[in-house]
Amino acid sequence: MVRFRMPVAVLFAIAALWFGSLRYLRVTSAAPMPSSDEGYRAPILVELFTSEGCSSCPPADALLEKLDLDQPVSGPQLIVLSEHVDYWDDIGWRDPYSSHELSERQSAYAAQFGQGSVYTPQMVVDGQYEFVGSDERRATQAIRDAAKAMKSAVSISSSVRDEKTITLHIQAGPLPPSATAGSASVYLAIADNSDKSEVGGGENSGRTLTHVAVLRNLIRIGGVDTTAGFSRDMKIDLDARDQRNARIVVIVQEASAGRVWGAALTRGSN
Repeated sequence: MVRFRMPVAVLFAIAALWFGSLRYLRVTSAAPMPSSDEGYRAPILVELFTSEGCSSCPPADALLEKLDLDQPVSGPQLIVLSEHVDYWDDIGWRDPYSSHELSERQSAYAAQFGQGSVYTPQMVVDGQYEFVGSDERRATQAIRDAAKAMKSAVSISSSVRDEKTITLHIQAGPLPPSATAGSASVYLAIADNSDKSEVGGGENSGRTLTHVAVLRNLIRIGGVDTTAGFSRDMKIDLDARDQRNARIVVIVQEASAGRVWGAALTRGSN
């Protein structure tokens, strides 16, 4: 069933992450990218708020996997994140991927959308559009609409890696002229490529559930505005997880879970 919950704190906590930064500087060289440029695939962030305790969520999980693997909408690059909330955890099954910070992130979206409650499954596209997470028609339309906007250029490149660490160079250009906000934050997201659970209780008891792009850590690493971008080298310690099952996403987003102006993706096995 779909479960509603009144929002908690609107601002989500910034979790500590296991890495050290090497340097930080402001850049202005990376220009915003219009979605109409030939060969350019506009990055679209698709977030799914879900829970293993919710019987309505597996179809939405399957849709997110389809968007990730098949990239069914021609033109944009779909960058997906599965964000497991914790307010289902007291109803027979504790979702091993759930996080209270992600519940707060969803509450921040609810405030932006003028909603009095949150629900699962909920899909959010580029921080602009929200709908029931299993609605493929709405998802397709929202992605097409989001792809029309000019984006900030965002890139991630790896320079040095070993079995336990990856050193990344992250760069984001200034906000496009169409941006309504004067500034935005740059976030680093660490996610698992895929996860699987044998559910032993709750509404999905006895089922085997699979997930893609399961968000595990999200922190703010800097900011951009309409004149200055962002550049930083970061050493990320993946000792606690399988590097082959990691993906890294950089997101440029207005404060308090606002509009997404840019995103980029790399995988730990790249």
